[in-house]
Amino acid sequence: MKYSILIPAYKPDENLIQTVDSLTDTLKDLLGANYEIVIVNDGSPEECGSIFAALDGKATLLTHAENRGKGAALKTGMEYIRRYCSPSVVVTADADGQHLPVDILNCIISAESDQEALVLGTRKFRLGSGVPIKSFLGNKITEGVFLLSTGKHVHDTQTGLRAFHSSLIPELMEAEGNRYEYEMNQLLKVIKDGVPIREVPITTVYKGKNESSHFDPFRDSFLIYRKLLKFALSSVSSFIVDYIMFAFFSLLFTGTAGVALSNVFARVISAGFNYEINRDLVFRDNGARSSSLPKYAALAAVVLILNTGILYMLNLGLGIPLLLAKIITEAVVFLFSWSMQNIFVFTKGGAFR
Repeated sequence: MKYSILIPAYKPDENLIQTVDSLTDTLKDLLGANYEIVIVNDGSPEECGSIFAALDGKATLLTHAENRGKGAALKTGMEYIRRYCSPSVVVTADADGQHLPVDILNCIISAESDQEALVLGTRKFRLGSGVPIKSFLGNKITEGVFLLSTGKHVHDTQTGLRAFHSSLIPELMEAEGNRYEYEMNQLLKVIKDGVPIREVPITTVYKGKNESSHFDPFRDSFLIYRKLLKFALSSVSSFIVDYIMFAFFSLLFTGTAGVALSNVFARVISAGFNYEINRDLVFRDNGARSSSLPKYAALAAVVLILNTGILYMLNLGLGIPLLLAKIITEAVVFLFSWSMQNIFVFTKGGAFR
């Protein structure tokens, strides 16, 4: 078996040299000459030239003329491995020294034993253990959003330490994105395709306050979440349609039964609107309507029952004004509807493409 270690690098420091040297010392005794380290210089400035020069003879160096993003660098490296390396176990690692050789080796072993899986080196995020607050909060929020959107619990969706058999490369390269969003899209892609995900616990290492990271919390968080935001915008627009229709029908129907009738008629109209938007613009489901529409209708019925029950409880049980109760109700059922549409209804397209 051949082993390929892929490291994307942008503006690296001495940590990259130390990472390569440590990997060489660890792997050469265990893997012999059956491994290759592939480094992608993602358009780093000229002052980083000495870092890459120090790696001459230690690794295969690929270079982007300009910075294209971490996702693009990973794709360049995977394409090289696909073309020029024999079938192998591939492991991707970061250039900042946060992935220890022993953890890289453990991920290699796991991927070798299960060649159909994507292996993730999973860090533990605990406050007070040296983890920067930005990283802790970012991970926990993303972990929750990912669970709701896929039904899969992945403890470290942002880990750069991943291992897989090279036969998975064509599938992984189909995931969209050229920057940090690529790693999230990669996970969404393999889950949709039924590729199992394995998690291997690794040591959580941060250098100082994580200054070496080039993750921009504003730009790259938007790139990661923008596809999720499309669903939120769809739901908001559908809510506006539903709210207007509910207000209109509540003028026509009065009394206790009027609340239910108004809610049902408004929901039917907004559900049809929401189905078309989500099918064509959010999930880009390319399956027949005969497949997704019955499932959407079943989900809509469940949501309607849940929606009406909560609305009655808030309005008649707790005395909350009707229109305010409607807003609260929609917020409660939003996450449930979101996750069920992604997991259950629209299964013939890439999630959040």
